[in-house]
Amino acid sequence: MQAPQEKTQDPAYPAHWEADVVLRDGGTARIRPIAADDAERLVSFYEQVSDESKYYRFFAPYPRLSAKDVHRFTHHDYVDRVGLAATVGGEFIATVRFDRINAQGRPASAPADEAEVAFLVQDAHQGRGVASALLEHIAEVARERGIRRFAAEVLPANNKMIKVFRDAGYQQKRSFEDGSVHLTLDLEPTAESLAVQRAREQRAEARSVQRLLSPGSVAVIGTGRAPGGVGRTVLRNLLGAGFTGRVYAVNRAFPEGGSEVDGIRGVRSLGDISEQVDLAVVAVPAERVPEVVAECGEHGVQGLVVLSAGYAESGAAGRERQRELLRQVRSYGMRLIGPNAFGVINTAPGTRLNASLAPDPPQRGRIGLFTQSGAIGIAVLSGLHRRGAGLSTFISSGNRADVSGNDILQYWYEDADTDVVLLYLESIGNPRKFTRLARRTAAVKPVVAVKGARHSGSTPPGHAVPVTRVPDTAVSALLRQAGVIRVDTVTELVDAGVLLAGQPLPAGPRVAILGNSESLGLLTYDACLTEGLRPHPPVDLTTAATPEDFRDALARALADEFCDAVVVTAIPWVGEPDYPDEALATALQQATATAPAKPVAVVHVELGGLAEALASAASTGRRGAAAGRRPAMPGAQPQRGAGAAGSAGGLGAEPPGVSSHLNPPPPPEGLGKGRGGEENPAHPHRIPAYPAAERAVRALAEAVRYGQWRRQAAEQGKVPEYDDIDQAGAAADIERLLGDADPRGTTLAAADAEALLGRYGIPVRRALPAPHPDAAVDAAARLGYPVALKTTAPHLRHRPDLGGVRLDLADEEQLRRAYAELTQVLGKPEELLPVVQAMAPRGVDTVVRAAIDPAVGAVLSFGLAGAASELLGDTGHRLVPATDRDAAELVRSIRTAPLLFGWRGSAPVDTAALEELLLRVSRLVDDHPEVVAVSLEPVVVAQHGLSVLGASLRLAPPPPRSDLGPRRLPSY
Repeated sequence: MQAPQEKTQDPAYPAHWEADVVLRDGGTARIRPIAADDAERLVSFYEQVSDESKYYRFFAPYPRLSAKDVHRFTHHDYVDRVGLAATVGGEFIATVRFDRINAQGRPASAPADEAEVAFLVQDAHQGRGVASALLEHIAEVARERGIRRFAAEVLPANNKMIKVFRDAGYQQKRSFEDGSVHLTLDLEPTAESLAVQRAREQRAEARSVQRLLSPGSVAVIGTGRAPGGVGRTVLRNLLGAGFTGRVYAVNRAFPEGGSEVDGIRGVRSLGDISEQVDLAVVAVPAERVPEVVAECGEHGVQGLVVLSAGYAESGAAGRERQRELLRQVRSYGMRLIGPNAFGVINTAPGTRLNASLAPDPPQRGRIGLFTQSGAIGIAVLSGLHRRGAGLSTFISSGNRADVSGNDILQYWYEDADTDVVLLYLESIGNPRKFTRLARRTAAVKPVVAVKGARHSGSTPPGHAVPVTRVPDTAVSALLRQAGVIRVDTVTELVDAGVLLAGQPLPAGPRVAILGNSESLGLLTYDACLTEGLRPHPPVDLTTAATPEDFRDALARALADEFCDAVVVTAIPWVGEPDYPDEALATALQQATATAPAKPVAVVHVELGGLAEALASAASTGRRGAAAGRRPAMPGAQPQRGAGAAGSAGGLGAEPPGVSSHLNPPPPPEGLGKGRGGEENPAHPHRIPAYPAAERAVRALAEAVRYGQWRRQAAEQGKVPEYDDIDQAGAAADIERLLGDADPRGTTLAAADAEALLGRYGIPVRRALPAPHPDAAVDAAARLGYPVALKTTAPHLRHRPDLGGVRLDLADEEQLRRAYAELTQVLGKPEELLPVVQAMAPRGVDTVVRAAIDPAVGAVLSFGLAGAASELLGDTGHRLVPATDRDAAELVRSIRTAPLLFGWRGSAPVDTAALEELLLRVSRLVDDHPEVVAVSLEPVVVAQHGLSVLGASLRLAPPPPRSDLGPRRLPSY
């Protein structure tokens, strides 16, 4: 059985208006234009609408549509008359239409820019946000067709429809005329309408993920009759986790009347189940999946986890099979994890879902984990388990045909059970949206990501993603701009995750080091310096130190107001007595229990028992304490956790036979206070242990940098306004220059580039051509001495090391001599294309660039001119539009930045002017997406002011933006 088909043969049919959207309740619907062959669907839809809703639509009793009505509502020119429908299962659930009108309210054609709009939503689907989604899409269609305003007549009693218009965020006018409310909406997007749209998107997508992670019932389709196999393994894991809902085993090979599998009911099909099934885990061969999807859709299943392989990862035929799978799933309003997925886990006590192939179920904790690889998922789960860190939720998306990391970030953003987000990504389908969501999430909880397939051409075959042209270092910089902690390996992912989940954020980079090995302390000290931290001299407790010595030294370090974090180093005991590792773990926990909230990490050598004891202390402590909190911001009131361990045998159960002696009673009055004196409920901390100093310090350094970013993120920068920017004039210039240009784009002539930059207050120092010596002398006379003579041939441009530049030419004699030398050594004038330019004040040569990348959007880049940026790659990057804070950080982000600030006694240059230049370039690219590349090189930054000596601009039709416009799910 196949999904309903909704295709039309009308050549005028605007297929690009089709979109899948997530509704308020987490279900999906398809929005598409209404076509002439939709007559039966429209009549069927109308018959299911209540008389009251019909009255609200037509202002009179209207029990049925006439043939004339049906023809009118299904035949459109898609210019002046447009209709859209929201469909589920191929059937209409809502419609919207507009008719262009003139100032008198009568039918009209362009250039009339107003249209009358009307909605009708089936009663069974009211309250799902269908009308709001339709309004977003019909408004986008109207803008495309030159319509700028909507007019609507609504009965005063139709409060739901009035609310849809009122809450949309558009500028509007309302009046009461002839017994109805007359509404006029200005369709120009506003900051409020964009905020409303994104808030609705967040709620809808978060709800859709919540339905997948918190189902009331699960059916495992493809459960084997004999032990073993994928389906049977998932069934066993579901039961072993203590899932709180209903579980069904489905296999068409079961006997008539059903059977019993692992103590639960086994049936041949979903039709044999009388109750609602919320989630289906599909473990059947790929060729059987379509009939399973159809059965699930007709049974009202809300979401699928498809474990089956044989899709896009297997080649072209598999890619087409995956496209068809996604179309079929969405046609029924369902969401999909997979295909080729590993499964999902939710450790919440009220759910205890383990619908995955994970061999060792994780304990309950505060970490959310998303991976695009089952193998990596197993590795991370195992690493977290060994370190005593538990999970809130786990999702392995496989080929991520539908549900992606963006959807999961929407859910984790407001999930009270998740304090730290860990991501393993092999591709990012919508990078702009990912950056936006990651920035918002990182402002309230850490987001740690490791990116696989980082190099060009290595995108996993199962993923459809835009190809980026920026280097991986730029991607890393952009992620850090969004607050994402990017690490390089899965080991570093776990290292950072356990520290952030169990320790508060450091207030700064000052690190105390103490331990019973001077050498290990020095290694730790060196590692801190390498990571940019400010370590105190190591405190050597000597090899004779007792656990009590460790406890007292740690307590003193934590109490030191000049210390932000502590690294404890430990080697095996020397001599007698030989203290058990558990004794040291207890001593460290006791020290943190009464001290200010600062992060502590342990570096151990050949003390595996210490790591196990610390992990055990964490796993047996109060869930509402160490594991049940968010990492506190320095000086902020820590939040109490609300989680509790699950019942015995569930995912949150404590290991049998392990006591909770490391869970002390609340500290006495006056103890356990944070830096500002506030109560710290997070004791005992889960102290992470590392087998190498470099690993511990790297994780701590990431926490320091994240804490700094988060404090800065609390004070958002702004995109400044400049009175001298001529945005309208620049737009007119761009339209003129693109008019007769190659549709693939054009590089502007120097004069045109300088004129366009001038519209944005970016002057370029004038350079005059010098095709022969006399022309050079004339140019110098016009510009005034001293001058520079330089070649502009492509192979010599920006290569002063090749001798193509002569500076400080004070008179005609020097200029003629320099001209003769250039042409004698480097070639003929027609090959060198020499120019004469007035000398700029001495300073530091820099380069400013901006470019549109198809994957990550507009990127602003900065570096020093020459070898620093070209050979060593010392270039900083920020996303456009850049704020004043972004510009200041960008200037300081490169390794050679000290040259701008008075390195070795040199005079500091005017970085304020440099930051302003960066902001103006950012504004130009952001205001005019047709400007796809800007290069200013060199930009000489002097003590006072700067000079742009060379400029290149490229224009092209603007690339499509996946982060603008109405909400829609990605497709490929």
